[in-house]
Amino acid sequence: MLVMRPAQMADLSEVQRLAADSPVGVTSLPDDAGRLRDKIAASDASLAAEVSFNGEESYFFVLEDSDSGRLLGCSGIVASAGYSEPFYSFRNETFVHNSRELKIHNKIHVLSLCHDLTGNSLLTSFYVERPLVGSVWSELNSRARLLFVANHPERFADAVVVEIVGHSDEHGDSPFWDAVGRNFFDMNYADAERLCGLKSRTFLAELMPHYPIYVPLLPDAAQEAMGQVHPRAQVTFDILMREGFETDHYIDIFDGGPTLHARTSGIRSIAQSRVVPVRIGEPIKGGRPYMVSNGLLQDFRAIVADLDWVPGKPVTLSLEAAEALGVGEGASVRLVAV
Repeated sequence: MLVMRPAQMADLSEVQRLAADSPVGVTSLPDDAGRLRDKIAASDASLAAEVSFNGEESYFFVLEDSDSGRLLGCSGIVASAGYSEPFYSFRNETFVHNSRELKIHNKIHVLSLCHDLTGNSLLTSFYVERPLVGSVWSELNSRARLLFVANHPERFADAVVVEIVGHSDEHGDSPFWDAVGRNFFDMNYADAERLCGLKSRTFLAELMPHYPIYVPLLPDAAQEAMGQVHPRAQVTFDILMREGFETDHYIDIFDGGPTLHARTSGIRSIAQSRVVPVRIGEPIKGGRPYMVSNGLLQDFRAIVADLDWVPGKPVTLSLEAAEALGVGEGASVRLVAV
């Protein structure tokens, strides 16, 4: 059975194996043992802390095959984007250029460097092994962390954002980076992203142009790349769009990928999930798949199970599912349809 749970230090080598295969641009999942060790340690400390509002905490989860112990995916949440440093984005804006004498009225698309999204909670570090892409396990790996948010709302902001990896070619070159960022740094896109993964995005962002960039002045390839999604990031983009995230207002400052944004209370897995009591038994055949999570912190667990659940009634879990979640008869779980 595949179970989503908080990462532990013993997972480090497996997490690094996943990080090594993640796409260029996922700077929150660097192929570096030291950074990943710090990431797991920060998650451990956050889960152990008593928290009444979102601050510097971060949470990191892994998708484990409980039979073999092999990790098949991971994902994370940062409680407050830019808590210790600004969280930069390009904001899509429209400038109006008007001449009454020439009877010209032009609307021009511009990009303005901003940190509007600082303070929002941030979904990060999504990776799932390629055979699982498009399966219910991709849904579990992405959406179960939203059930964690629903269980512990005091730990997170009123809005959630996520940066989706933008377009780059098979050589790791990004048309958007080549048109904008490369003019300010003597390195290619892949090297810039690796440097950000090992250090910080902020020191590079602070050297980006702070004046608006007129989009029509960019090469066609760069304009076409704006808002485009890397093929390997399409799975998480599609899942989050179904969750109710929006794409229109912000893009990533390096590769031009879309930055999604949603009110926490409006996210489907949060708004439509329900807390119900548990009965242990044999579920009726012919049910539909649900994501099910317990309401714990350090012992958080989430699975996918086929259930014949009727709203307003307890949910019947098999003994195997209940043990995977660490719950017994009469306990409560949160569930939402896949």
